[in-house]
Order: sequence, then C-alpha cells, then structure tokens
Amino acid sequence: MNPEAQRGADPDKGAELPTLSFRLGALGAAIPLIFFVIWAITTSILKLSSEIGLVMGAILGLTLGLFFCKSRWEAYAQGLFSGMTQSVGVVAVVAWFYAGMFAQVLQAGGLVDGLVWLGGISGATGGWFTALTFLLAAIFSTAVGTGYGTTVAFCTLMYPAGVALNCDPVILFGAILAGAIFGDNLAPVSDTTIVSAATQEADVPGVVRSRFKYSIMAALPSLLLFLLLGGGGHNNAAEAGALQDVMQSVDPSGLIMLIPFALVLALALTGQHLITSLTWGILAASALIILPDFGAADRILAFDRSSDSMITGALVQGVSGYVNMAILILLIVAASHLMKLGGTMEALTQRLIQWIKTSVRRAELANWAIVALLNTAITINTAAEIAAAPFVRELGKRYNIHRYRRANMLDAVTSALGYIFPWGAPVLLGWSTIQTMQQQYDWLPVVAPTSVFPFVFQGWFLLFIMLFAALTSWGLTFEDRQGNEMSTRPVTDS
Repeated sequence: MNPEAQRGADPDKGAELPTLSFRLGALGAAIPLIFFVIWAITTSILKLSSEIGLVMGAILGLTLGLFFCKSRWEAYAQGLFSGMTQSVGVVAVVAWFYAGMFAQVLQAGGLVDGLVWLGGISGATGGWFTALTFLLAAIFSTAVGTGYGTTVAFCTLMYPAGVALNCDPVILFGAILAGAIFGDNLAPVSDTTIVSAATQEADVPGVVRSRFKYSIMAALPSLLLFLLLGGGGHNNAAEAGALQDVMQSVDPSGLIMLIPFALVLALALTGQHLITSLTWGILAASALIILPDFGAADRILAFDRSSDSMITGALVQGVSGYVNMAILILLIVAASHLMKLGGTMEALTQRLIQWIKTSVRRAELANWAIVALLNTAITINTAAEIAAAPFVRELGKRYNIHRYRRANMLDAVTSALGYIFPWGAPVLLGWSTIQTMQQQYDWLPVVAPTSVFPFVFQGWFLLFIMLFAALTSWGLTFEDRQGNEMSTRPVTDS
C-alpha cells in the first residue's frame, strides 16, 4: 500500500489523517521548519531580517521539503494545503486584521498624543517621570496591542520629553520597552495574545483573564525600580526648550480614545467574541473621530487616486500591517501539519517523554526552554512564537496541561525575550527611532541596545516568573478530553 494511502489516528481530535513518508524519516518531515528557523537566525545575524524575508524563508523551506518526500508530491501538496486551512491559522489572521484596524483608528484619533500630554502636565521629573512613562506605555500598548508601535511612538515623543525632565536615558528607554512588553503580553488585541490563544485552541478572553496575575506580578516591581532608578539625568536650556516644543505638538483630545479601548476590554473580558468586541471598538472610535469633524473621515477610510493602493486610511493601514505575518503564520502552520503527517511531532514528543517520564514539571520546563530558545534566535517575536507553538501544543496536550496555561507560557516568554536582547527587532527599532530624533534634538543621547537590556525589568521579571511557575507548578491547571478545567491531572488520560 502506498504511504499516502495509509491512515493514522489524530490523537488531538480522534480523526483520521493521511500519513506521508520522507527520506530521513521524521527528520525529513521537519526539513521545512528547520530550514525556516535556520533562515530566520541567519538573516537576523546578518541584520537582514524582515517579515517578507521570513515569508520567503518559509516558502523555500516548504519547497525544499518536496525533495525529501518519498510519497507522491501531490500528497505532499495536499497535506500542505490542508495545513493552511486549519482554523488555528485562519482565526489568527482574521483577528489580526480586526486588531490592526482598531489599533490604527486609535492612533488616528491621537491616543498617543493624549497620553504624552498627560505625562507632560503631570509635573513629574526624574524617576517619577520614568515610572509614569512605563505606566503610559503599558496603557497604550494594551489599548492598541502593538509593542512595536508603542516603542516607536514613545521613543519619538516621551523619550525626548523624559530626557528634558532629568530622566536617566538608559532607564527611560528600558521603561518604554517594558511598557511595550506589558501590552504585547496582556492586550486582547495583541498579535502575540491572538497567536498564543489560537495555536493552543483557547479563547482570547479566558487567556487574558488567566494571565493577568503573571503580568501584574512583573509590573509592580518593575514600576518600583523605574521610580527608584529612573532619575539622575541632567537638564539644560536647550532640553527645556525641547520639552516645550514636544508639549506644543500634542493635545489632550486624544484621551477620548480611551473610551473605545475600555469598551473593547470590557466586552472581551465579559465573554464577547474578539471580532465582536473589536467591531464595536472600531465603530466607537470612528464615531468619536468623525462626529466632531466630518472632514476627518478620510483619516479612517478614503479613496485616493494618487495613492498606489487607491484606498488609504487607518483601516487600510491596519490590514496591510499584518498581511505579511498572516501569510507567514499560514505557511508555518502548514509546515507544522506536514511534521504531524510525517511523524515528526510524535517522534519528538516520544524523545522528550523519555526525559520527562511522568513529570508535568519537566514538561513545563521543556515548553519554557523551547520557547526561550526560539525567541533567542528569531528576532521577530511573533514569528518565533508561531514556530514554537506546535511543540508547546503537542507536549502540553500529552500531559493534559490546560490550554490557558500553554498559551500563557508561550506568550509570556515570547513577549519578554522579544524586547530584551540587543538583537531583538523592537530594541533595534527603538534605537533607530532615537537616532532619528537626534537629528531634531542634537543634544538627545542615543542609548545603545547593549546598554538597555539589563533594565527592561518587565521582561526579566516575566521571564523568571514563568520559570518559577514551571518549577513550582504555581497556577498550573489541567484539562480532560472535553477541555474542562481541572486542578489535578485526569487519571483516565495518558
């Protein structure tokens, strides 16, 4: 019988899946994902990493996999397409598009300007302003769900203002990155939240509620450290004048965008589907922009023949900002599916089980280590999370670890490490933004990525809190075959 005609039981859903035969056995089936990881690491080291570059790496890896497939290539292609149609990827893509539109509408409404204005009039200086910057960055990143956007916005406005208010530049940059981590990890509309929930077959509201304790435990000591260590800068006449320039360029009107943010948060946490919550948020934010000034509608959606896309505005920017990552997650999900069809996931799980045996603690440590390793190597944290997700899911299901717990381990470690290492994309993004701002303010100090990484306190605390949780089983819950949450591992499941 041909290998592609054989059938194997899917232990996750009880369905029957076709199997594929590969040269090198289980290792051959992993070639597409292995190639992608090597490609991602190499482009990162060479400082050539980009979203479209990662997409190209995934495509090349999947193409390379054809030559290792001993089954008919038609069966390989069918397995690839079947993988791409799995809900785990499609749900993430649709949620990303809606979240991206919501984030861009909030930014079009001036939310970041309102928060900067709030910080400027607070009268805080030194460590107090650094701590306030962390809080405001956390609020903004939780509202818009993008840590990268938070890093750029706050390095553009809050960083010059903070330096002018006697903040330590290194600690201030760390506070901006730390605030970005908070929202990237916790926000219902964050890309990492959506991916961690979708890949572990969990609902976003439940995931957010379950991870709040981890996020807040990292945030409280971080806030204290920013307060204690964030002063020590100096102020001269040029910097004081720059602060006035920053304050003149912002106004409090954008604070009204906190209303749709609160609406989305309330709807999501009360059990409404994320798409429903985001739709109401987009409508509310759009109304708050348009009703006072109908001419502002083009900031949301406009038809422009002079533009390459012909259609412009916040909604278009929100969707286009996630197109490359949407393609990437579908390709990586397909690669993961091929690994399942080729027996790689089962082989890896069995190899890990030889070390883990019956210890759930070791299973969680393995998940923590897998996510940490991939995020250390791949500079775009969402891409690293996508690559790690199938391993976390497979191992977690084998030991009945609840889907919320798996999603939290996946997201917390991803969000933490993505903003710590000097070679991480958001760190380099913030660094390049500060360099750009130095052209406007020649007195502005540029903080090297290698200087800031010890002071991204939210990331370090979150990383070690999850390690502590894995070692002690703090917060650990299990689930039975029906997905019901349990405090102890069900004895009927192997």
